[in-house]
Amino acid sequence: MNHSLADRLDAILPQTQCTQCGYPDCRRYAEAIADGEAGIDQCPPGGEAGIAGLAALTGKPVIPLNPAHGATKPFALALIDETHCIGCTLCIQACPVDAILGAVKQMHTVIAAECTGCELCIAPCPVDCISMVPASRPAAASVRLVQADHWRQRHIQRQARTERERQERVSRLKSKALAKRDDPHFAAPEKQARITAALAERVPALQPPAAAPDEAAAARRAKLDSIMARAAERLAQPLASKGK
Repeated sequence: MNHSLADRLDAILPQTQCTQCGYPDCRRYAEAIADGEAGIDQCPPGGEAGIAGLAALTGKPVIPLNPAHGATKPFALALIDETHCIGCTLCIQACPVDAILGAVKQMHTVIAAECTGCELCIAPCPVDCISMVPASRPAAASVRLVQADHWRQRHIQRQARTERERQERVSRLKSKALAKRDDPHFAAPEKQARITAALAERVPALQPPAAAPDEAAAARRAKLDSIMARAAERLAQPLASKGK
């Protein structure tokens, strides 16, 4: 990839991060143009001026905007009807520059100064409480470039934040999995069942078999009879001596 060309292309893109070009963000679109994988006519927010700038950098002729990627529209900002907002956070997750404030089941609001007008928050809203309202942009190209660079930095910061949160979430899940693996209370049910069955089979083998009730009674009677017989013999011996 020609990184130098990609940097220069990215520098003149509007940085709305709207994805209408068919790429995840403006930087990816710039890289695709530099690699010859994308045309210079795929950015509706950039309009004719944007196409002319891309053509000058790439040496390609100026061409009309490809209608398959949408049409250039006047700049507008997202506005949330706070009376109907249910606090689902889906718009917060969709915003590429963290321009929406709110929390779960709490009212959301758009930070107008940070909104790029990308419209990505509209589709996810389950109650259709987000609309686009016309707004003005700086007329001077130099001021617009400063604004675009600000949006670029916010998008980069958001990407870093989401990646950090993803790694933290993975780390927490791994820690929980290891804790369960090492905790005997969380041993696999199948393993516990096998151990219980094995112990149940071995316990009877380690104990002497109990005599049946009838056999035990007969043994006691036989032992008692033997004792009585020996006692009778002892009593009979003195009597036999006297008779002599």
